[in-house]
Amino acid sequence: MKTLSIVTPCYNEEGNIAELIRRVREVMAKLPAYNYEHIFIDNRSTDRTLAVLKQFAAEDSRVKIIANARNFGHIRSPYYAMLQARGEAVISLVSDLQDPPDVIIEFVRHWEAGYKVVVGIKTGSQENWWRYRLRGLYYKMIKRLADMDLLEQFTGFGLYDRQIMDVLRGLREPYPYFRGLISDVGYNIKRVEYIQPERLHGQTKNNFLTLFDIAMLGFTSYSKVPLRLATLVGFFTACLSLLVGMGYLVAKLIFWNTFTAGIAPVVVGIFFLGSVQLFFMGIVGEYVGAVFTYVQNRPLVVEQERINF
Repeated sequence: MKTLSIVTPCYNEEGNIAELIRRVREVMAKLPAYNYEHIFIDNRSTDRTLAVLKQFAAEDSRVKIIANARNFGHIRSPYYAMLQARGEAVISLVSDLQDPPDVIIEFVRHWEAGYKVVVGIKTGSQENWWRYRLRGLYYKMIKRLADMDLLEQFTGFGLYDRQIMDVLRGLREPYPYFRGLISDVGYNIKRVEYIQPERLHGQTKNNFLTLFDIAMLGFTSYSKVPLRLATLVGFFTACLSLLVGMGYLVAKLIFWNTFTAGIAPVVVGIFFLGSVQLFFMGIVGEYVGAVFTYVQNRPLVVEQERINF
């Protein structure tokens, strides 16, 4: 029998764990031809998430736990857990039930039809409409700027064949943009559409800073356009400054006694050019930071303990 590895990252999700495990059991009962393991990686939760997981692990050996020594973030921890899975296929499934477990059946069907990668694509969401629209704009923007065809409305929810996981293990990415890696691998991708439901319990752990981190990681990993844009903007602002300066010089020569430039244009120009410089210094800093992270080559995660492995 083939084994499916279902991987779920969690942080302070004690209200959702029991329901998630129950729904996964119901789904896998409809797939009797497969064994499965459900790997949870706990990112040093401060509530009872780990205690609840240990209760289920004591009752069911298919529930496996990786407990992190500290909170390693929302990018490194899930990716690390996927690399630890040893099933014939790995399924990424979030703990807040916004990835519908029922879709796993369709994932497996397409996998058995020959697809190495089967991903869930959101066609709608029951979350706040402005968040969904804003994310949609981000996906469209990064797809236009990226050096490859990135998936829109793809959060990582999907099924990945062992062959794909072996490729990812060989990459040794210290801070991976998983959504881009799946496109970068180059295999044919089967898209399965779904409507994203609302979170069952609790509140999302993704704030502005974490979402900004993901967004900038996508830009720095798969696009050089911001760097080239800095050069182009610098060139055009220099030309504009030269033209404005020449215009003021001509006006002063023609209307020597009546034309007064004043200090306002100088101040506005300084602040404008300064803001442009700071903006693109920040862009360059993001790329330098990405290189620094890669050079450090630190481990994705340090484990505190494993259960049922």
